[in-house]
Amino acid sequence: MHLDGDTAPDILALLGDRSTLARRPPVRIEQAADAATLRAYRRLRHEAFVREQRLFGEHDLDDRDDDPRTITLVARDAAGTVVGGVRLGPACDGPDIGWWTGGRLVVTPAARGAGATGSTGAALVRAACARAEAEGVLRFEATVQVRAEAFFRRLGWTRVRTVTVAGAPHVLMRHPIGRVAAHAAAAKSALGPLLAALPGGPARLGGPGFVGDDGAPVPGSDLVAACDAIVPSMVERDPEWAGWCAVLVNLNDLAAMGAAPAGLLDALAAPDAAHAARVIDGLARAACAYGVPVLGGHTQLGVPAALSVTALGHAARPVPGGGGRPGHAVRLTADLGGGWRTGYRGRQWDSATSRRTDELRAMLGAVAAGRPAAAKDVSMAGIAGTLGMLAEASGCAAVLDVAAVPRPAAASMGDWLTCFPGFAMLTTDRPGAPAPPPGPAASAVCGELTTGGGVSLRWPDGQVTEAVGGPVTGLGTA
Repeated sequence: MHLDGDTAPDILALLGDRSTLARRPPVRIEQAADAATLRAYRRLRHEAFVREQRLFGEHDLDDRDDDPRTITLVARDAAGTVVGGVRLGPACDGPDIGWWTGGRLVVTPAARGAGATGSTGAALVRAACARAEAEGVLRFEATVQVRAEAFFRRLGWTRVRTVTVAGAPHVLMRHPIGRVAAHAAAAKSALGPLLAALPGGPARLGGPGFVGDDGAPVPGSDLVAACDAIVPSMVERDPEWAGWCAVLVNLNDLAAMGAAPAGLLDALAAPDAAHAARVIDGLARAACAYGVPVLGGHTQLGVPAALSVTALGHAARPVPGGGGRPGHAVRLTADLGGGWRTGYRGRQWDSATSRRTDELRAMLGAVAAGRPAAAKDVSMAGIAGTLGMLAEASGCAAVLDVAAVPRPAAASMGDWLTCFPGFAMLTTDRPGAPAPPPGPAASAVCGELTTGGGVSLRWPDGQVTEAVGGPVTGLGTA
């Protein structure tokens, strides 16, 4: 972002000094929605960067102005006049992989007096950051003039390196986006402390070599058991979908262990019989679609809605989630069909309800057929968070190649790496190992395990950003 030609940002305003704010006319930030607004913004750029600062020759327009994906935000004063603006959009041509840049930040000279640049410029930068995150962006950067570095630092940005723009020294700055880490922490960080109270702690769960796995091998048998509950609010507002998901998540858990499903048990609570019937309808339709019987369960009426399902399966040699090693290739196998579930956009991807039984069973059998070194079903922690769980149990760190991640066109990268994706399996194995047969799902190597901890995102330009800084669950290694 080229900061405009003012001297220095209004530090008092950045710190919230009320006397400075009281002297400043209000501004409204909005997206430029018509040609006249864009022309007004570009006139401000021409005045600042061409005529005033002489950074460019005849004009400062470039290919980002012609990119239809570019978003322009403008600031209007109380009279509706455009007094500033900024643009943002994908950094590269081709598919949007969640790497965006901001640029051409400018504030009109008339609005700069008495420190007005600080407030208007800061408002535009904050609005650009908020919009980028709302668009599912996971890496957001800007090149700024050297004198603007302190201004961006005060807004929470970090310095990456020095660069040159139009022959003048600039600084590449990065806005920290903690979406992946925050999502993983909210979903799984309490597990370690909670399970420490069990006899023997987390290390005893699942038996030797199984810590934090999707299912648990039953000692002395080839049985594998998995149990998942559905969020009560979802059972309350969307009972049929809750019933379907209770089957889906448990069968995915068995599949991650390489277990063939044998049957399901459900425990259902509902305020009345009508509500319970809607849950059972969804559960029954899913069980039929997957070809797995419901063996029995328990139902209680006159209480708040709740649902949990236990799945039983068979596996002579269950595949652990903690079997990864440094140097292993990371593979994602995911069903990209379908779309966002109505009412859950950006959070739950539904491909299963449109699949035939043979397609669903083929995907469930992928881990058992391929027998990778480690496997985990992508849970509510999302792809990146679940990879962190696999790496944690394996005593490793993980690197995810963002551009190589199989992803549906309708999902932004930020949404896809943090949503519940329906069917998605993360597996690791030695480089060149045969891929698990994916059925109708897409499958690709998209990273590797390394020494250390946490999950990093690797971008096409070779830059690496942190997604998860350390352990996800606190359960330790297998």
